[in-house]
Amino acid sequence: MKALLLVDIQNGFCPGGNLPVLDGHEVVPIANRLIESGKYDLIVASQDWHPAGHGSFASSHPGKQPFELGTLSGKPQMMWPDHCVQGTTDAELHPDLKMGKIDLILQKGENHSVDSYSAFRDNDQDALTGLAHFLEGQEVTDLDVCGLATDYCVKFSALDATEMMPGVRVRFIEDASRGISPEGVAAAIEEMREHGIDIITSRQVLDG
Repeated sequence: MKALLLVDIQNGFCPGGNLPVLDGHEVVPIANRLIESGKYDLIVASQDWHPAGHGSFASSHPGKQPFELGTLSGKPQMMWPDHCVQGTTDAELHPDLKMGKIDLILQKGENHSVDSYSAFRDNDQDALTGLAHFLEGQEVTDLDVCGLATDYCVKFSALDATEMMPGVRVRFIEDASRGISPEGVAAAIEEMREHGIDIITSRQVLDG
């Protein structure tokens, strides 16, 4: 059973959004080709879904600016611009994404006091989204991961997949993902590789 996990391909992380990833919109047509390829038995999408005033927002911390390091619930936290607030256009999946073939959309980051990069659990590794349980219930053996952003939500989702679903082969689709910084992307790819995650391209999927 082969599954595709599309991480946070939302307006907020694309040009014009509140936390745009450089060229983030370019992953959409690649993701659509993967969705429509027939190579996957199951397709899941995650969605950042923050309440207004979330604790990871710089605006919730007087004197803090976006992209400064601060604290949240006593732990180090990157301060982000307000983004992907529940019910806003910023939080919607990209309108060009082929959503008709997505089997499950799961939302994350709803706890005001904890950020949630991974599609599997929050950053405290405490509250689970239920994704691992769902994939295991579907007897998934192979999981491909891509989306936004490589050096944050995609990386942590891929790493959690390897830890929480031992025995499942996890692959990162590099050209179907974009990151916050080139340095962050390079470090994320190396970290994923060190944890046994295969680094592939969409062409390898489509030609496989």
